[in-house]
Amino acid sequence: MSTFQFPPTSRYYGIETATLESVNGDKTVYLRRRFVPAPERFSLLLVHGVKQAERLDNITAQYLADPEQFWRLCDANRALRPDELTERPGSTLRITLPEGIPGTPNA
Repeated sequence: MSTFQFPPTSRYYGIETATLESVNGDKTVYLRRRFVPAPERFSLLLVHGVKQAERLDNITAQYLADPEQFWRLCDANRALRPDELTERPGSTLRITLPEGIPGTPNA
C-alpha cells in the first residue's frame, strides 16, 4: 500500500491506495474508500440561504475563495450529489471550517 500524493486541497488527500492483481498478473491501483465525516464534526461559520439559479461553485468561491472546494460544502451538508445543495431555492447550506479546526460562528 502507498499513498498517492493528492494536493492538500483535494478531498482525496491522505487516502491510501491499494493494488488489485488479476489472475493474468495485470495490476490496477485504486484509492481506498473515503469515509465522509459526520457534519457535526465541522465547526459552523454561518448558514447560507440558497437563491434561485445559484450555483455551488459560486457559493464556494464566495465563502471558501476556491470554487473547486465544493466538496467541503457537500461533506458539511451530507450531500451525495453536489447539485442537490442548490436544487431548492430557500434551502440552507452550512458553511463550515474543515474537520478538526475550531471556529467562531459568524466571525
